[in-house]
Amino acid sequence: MTTNVAGPSHTMPPESAELAANLARIEELTQRLVAALAHRRAPNPALEGPGVELMSRVMGAWWGEALTDPARLIERQAAFWGQAVQQYAEAQQMLAQGKFEAPEDKTPKDRRFANPLWQTHPYFHFVKQQYQQNVAAMKDAIASLDLTDHDRRRVDYFARQIMDMMAPTNFLPTNPDALEKALETGGESLVQGLENLVRDVEANHGDLLVTLADREAFSVGGNIATTPGKVVFRNRMIELIQYAPSTDKVRALPVVLFPPWINKFYILDLKPQNSLIKWVVDQGFTLFVVSWKNPDASYAGVGMDDYVQEGFLAAMEAAKAITGQEKINAIGYCIAGTTLALTLALMRDRGDKSVNSATFFTTLTDFSEPGEVGVYLDNDFVDGIEAEVVRSGYLDKYFMSRTFSYLRANDLIYTPAIKSYMLGEAPPAFDLLFWNGDGTNLPARMAVEYLRGLCQEDGLAKGTFEVLGQKVSLKDVKVPLCAIACETDHIAPWVSSFAGIRSMGSKDKTFILAQSGHIAGIVSPPGRDKYGHYLREDGVNVAEDAAGWKEGATFHKGSWWPAWGTWLAERSGKWVPSREPGDTEHPPLAPAPGTYVTEVPRA
Repeated sequence: MTTNVAGPSHTMPPESAELAANLARIEELTQRLVAALAHRRAPNPALEGPGVELMSRVMGAWWGEALTDPARLIERQAAFWGQAVQQYAEAQQMLAQGKFEAPEDKTPKDRRFANPLWQTHPYFHFVKQQYQQNVAAMKDAIASLDLTDHDRRRVDYFARQIMDMMAPTNFLPTNPDALEKALETGGESLVQGLENLVRDVEANHGDLLVTLADREAFSVGGNIATTPGKVVFRNRMIELIQYAPSTDKVRALPVVLFPPWINKFYILDLKPQNSLIKWVVDQGFTLFVVSWKNPDASYAGVGMDDYVQEGFLAAMEAAKAITGQEKINAIGYCIAGTTLALTLALMRDRGDKSVNSATFFTTLTDFSEPGEVGVYLDNDFVDGIEAEVVRSGYLDKYFMSRTFSYLRANDLIYTPAIKSYMLGEAPPAFDLLFWNGDGTNLPARMAVEYLRGLCQEDGLAKGTFEVLGQKVSLKDVKVPLCAIACETDHIAPWVSSFAGIRSMGSKDKTFILAQSGHIAGIVSPPGRDKYGHYLREDGVNVAEDAAGWKEGATFHKGSWWPAWGTWLAERSGKWVPSREPGDTEHPPLAPAPGTYVTEVPRA
């Protein structure tokens, strides 16, 4: 009889095996992260925060208050300390009574603190209370400083950036959602989060931009930007797409749509259900849309003149030639609306009557009150941008994306970062966020001309900006026009948009105020009724100031598209047989959405 004696087992428990595997992955990911960070571009301090001049004025104002009214400063500090101690005492009292629960939460609701533990758990409750008290104290301190309105807006903005960055939800030890998931997954969520972090740093050559959408879920021309059409004209600046008709007859005058070149045009053609491009075609218009070249360093010398000459004027001439019409209706969105105004003023001075009517989407032409983005338009930032573009030949899309993201930091930076890096979640398959991450570069000369001449100097409103050798002014814009602004637009405030339209020389003006913001207010198709719009129905267009206009306006539920479509149809001529894209002199070059929209410029 033989006896088998089992030796010590070398089989690792499942939990230990999982832990060892995760530790190995962490080591590998850490090495990749270090390697990726080594490729990070040299930091430009001028683009990382406001200049020392602003800081000096703030410190001067603070010391001035401290010297003139020290009692008030001490009173505020004592109140802050008192509230902090009171919160601590309340927590201690609950524990002394054997209650492992938080005192009553009297703070205002904040969606960052939606987890019930922020209200019920003593630790998280205390952390939240202290954070919100710090925020209140900082706001109170800023409010008391003797600053100009402009400086106060900038200080408020950058202080809010600090407050949002330091929120306890942004740190693992003080984020109950992340801690709970780490426990539930045995740390797997944190490892996956590290993988997501490394992926983003590698994808951006050492810089960190949070991936907002699943990059594999969408294909431009595949499942987004699918409205049928053809590229019928191309030069170094644009591809001009003519969309195929979906009706037997079309309006005689074609429509030429100029989207902004700081983004890609397919925001207006994400999918059939919310595609403005498809909707315009379905209303019986011959629609041309410009797709802008995504520039690299070879475009360093391209300026606003080139965008007008080789973009706007060239597209108009091609559309007229293809359709056999002497006039077109033009649409400009955001910066393209600003440039459309420049072009219309120039055409007026030249006696060119090619544009029958103009539509402006969320357009600023008067930059005296540029809104939230104005905090980045002082010399401290613009000097930094100019130095950057002189060095590289273009303004990299990274800087534009980062700037606009910080205007809505909690929505576009911190919340996505928490989900991706702390919770280990994959980015959502969301077409709008996919587009948001598909940025474009700006030519060096154009970026500086726009920031200096239009934004800082307000040259179009003042009549000092020069286009192709001719000074242009808003009063020279005299074609019939319709302007659509958005009520909560943080990029082109509607009141400022209204001011520019009011200064234009046109006698025939229509103003529409849509609900929501810069994108959602425009991409607002009929049938959803999520957002409404305001219209004046008493014959007054923009004769009053913005507040007076809105007071007399009527609110309409649902999309503004049909009202604008009616306005456009009235200025588009009779019905004619539909037109297929191109002609003998402009044969189709490629199917829509073309080639420029998917190009990735070389670094």
